[in-house]
Amino acid sequence: MIKVQHEAFDVGAEYAGLKARRTDIGGFALFVGSVRNLSDGQAVAAMTLEHYPGMTESALAEIEAEARARWPLDDVLIIHRFGRLLPGEDIVLVITASAHREAAFQACEFLMDWLKTKAPFWKLEEGGRGPRWVEAKASDDAATARWNR
Repeated sequence: MIKVQHEAFDVGAEYAGLKARRTDIGGFALFVGSVRNLSDGQAVAAMTLEHYPGMTESALAEIEAEARARWPLDDVLIIHRFGRLLPGEDIVLVITASAHREAAFQACEFLMDWLKTKAPFWKLEEGGRGPRWVEAKASDDAATARWNR
């Protein structure tokens, strides 16, 4: 399931909802990404995430399908927010579920690496040095490259 939304999400409620629907699952891996108050040593006052509705959901559906093809996943939840967010607010939630932990861990990491580098979101940080667009770092690209087939 994919949700692209402006509203905050409740991690506990999302996990509980997923778990309640699937009592046959043995392993869940969960990642939550939040806005930091520092970026490259500079204060961050806010981050604005922009996207193109429709295109974003389609791209996320494709990468979810790829994760499901690579690992024996029983369920997947991806929530990604957009709009203006303040430090401490959650941006993204990925939960992967499988009969066993290894597939859940690997798929969760794969999805996050892809979301960090390839997802069609544009991030504008506001801070002491003025607004600046955030691009993927070389280390993020390297993490994503390890999943290339």
